[in-house]
Order: sequence, then C-alpha cells, then structure tokens
Amino acid sequence: MMDWLAAAYPWIKSLHVISVISWMAGMLYLPRLFVYHAVAAPGSEQAETFQVMERRLLRAIMNPAMIGTWLFGGLLLATPGIVDWAAGWIYVKLGAVACMTIAHHVFALWRKEFERGGALRPQRVYRIANEIPAVLMIVIVVMVIARPF
Repeated sequence: MMDWLAAAYPWIKSLHVISVISWMAGMLYLPRLFVYHAVAAPGSEQAETFQVMERRLLRAIMNPAMIGTWLFGGLLLATPGIVDWAAGWIYVKLGAVACMTIAHHVFALWRKEFERGGALRPQRVYRIANEIPAVLMIVIVVMVIARPF
C-alpha cells in the first residue's frame, strides 16, 4: 500500500526541500521587514508599502511553503525505511520544526498588529526575533544531515 511512497521518494524529497527553502526565505525576511516597518511613521507611504510587502510575503509565499513543508515532510515520515524512530535526531528535528511553525504564527500575528496601526514593540524585539528562524534552521539541518544521535 505504501509502495508508491518509496517510488515517489525522490520527487517528494525534492518538493519538501523546495518548500523548506521557500519557507525559510520568508521566515528570514519577514522579521527584517518588521524592523524597518517599526521605525516608519504609522500611516506613511513607507509604512503602507511595508504592510503590502508583509501581507504578500506571508500569504503568497510563507503560508503555502509552510503547508508544503509539512505535507511533503509528512509523506517522507510515512515512507517505509526513511526514518529510524529509535534515533533521537528525528525528535529534535520535529521539535525544531514545531518551534518554527509557532514562530511563523507569531510573525503572522505581528503582521496583523502592524496592519491595525503600527508596531507594538520596539524594533529591537523584531531584530532579536529575526535570529530565531536562523537558529532553528541550523538545528534542523544538523539533525537531518549529521544525525548526531
């Protein structure tokens, strides 16, 4: 019944990697836009431009890419023989992906806050938040490639 997954493995893995790259591009860029948006005067042309950029980035790239990442990643997990469930690396990786998903949703909430009238936090918070996806990405890549445990 799951033979089709094994046969489609290279394609599923390719689509997963494409989705992850697209998601990460947005996760690294959106909080950077927040940094710039936080210093723009509310209601200014610049603030409106950032608002449009943030909305399009989230809706057109990040949301579909996150869904693709989870969909194709789930298919990879279901492919027989791909994951050794006795190894610890997969659980660390899945935990980091869950944290990345939480960060995605926090960023989406922040975008709505900007849409309603501006930054509720100092730009320093957005600068720090900009580092979170990078750290999670490093953890995920090390777990998948090096499989340290």
